[in-house]
Amino acid sequence: MNYCSHCGAKVAFKIPAGDTLPRFVCDTCQSIHYQNPRIVAGCIPEWEDRILLCRRAIEPQYGLWTLPAGFMENGETIEQAAIRETREEAEADVELTSLYAMFSIPHISQVYIIFRACLLTSDFKPGHESLEVQLFRPEDIPWEALAFRVMHETLRHYIEDRQNNGFRLHTGMILPVLP
Repeated sequence: MNYCSHCGAKVAFKIPAGDTLPRFVCDTCQSIHYQNPRIVAGCIPEWEDRILLCRRAIEPQYGLWTLPAGFMENGETIEQAAIRETREEAEADVELTSLYAMFSIPHISQVYIIFRACLLTSDFKPGHESLEVQLFRPEDIPWEALAFRVMHETLRHYIEDRQNNGFRLHTGMILPVLP
């Protein structure tokens, strides 16, 4: 950030009085510009014994599979965001049934919140961000072609919970892969 979005003056990156972290601060109008993590909302859409995955038509991870999920918009709830993302990516309607997973990814300043959901119909097709959408049985999930580590972790927990006949809330942190 170079300029204040309130008055247009140059900003400085410094620790404001009474704070503990450096922020972009405007010395002209005294505005402090906070940068906060971005929330990603999504779901595991279930239909009978299968789940719906989307093959990405956008970067990052073009061509790889993921659960329908994306950034929450201002003015919507986390539940609305998960439902909207499923409509956008898979043109599918879902009913959220329970909160399933919440993962912090601090090295990219994101928090993933994933719900379990029931597909309301088996009528779905790729949205503008998907090349393909498909229902998968757990044994057919394309593990080697999943787009993000957080999705791999979420689906791994989901499969374990299914095998144990009980779903629970999963929380954790995804750390960067070291070279």
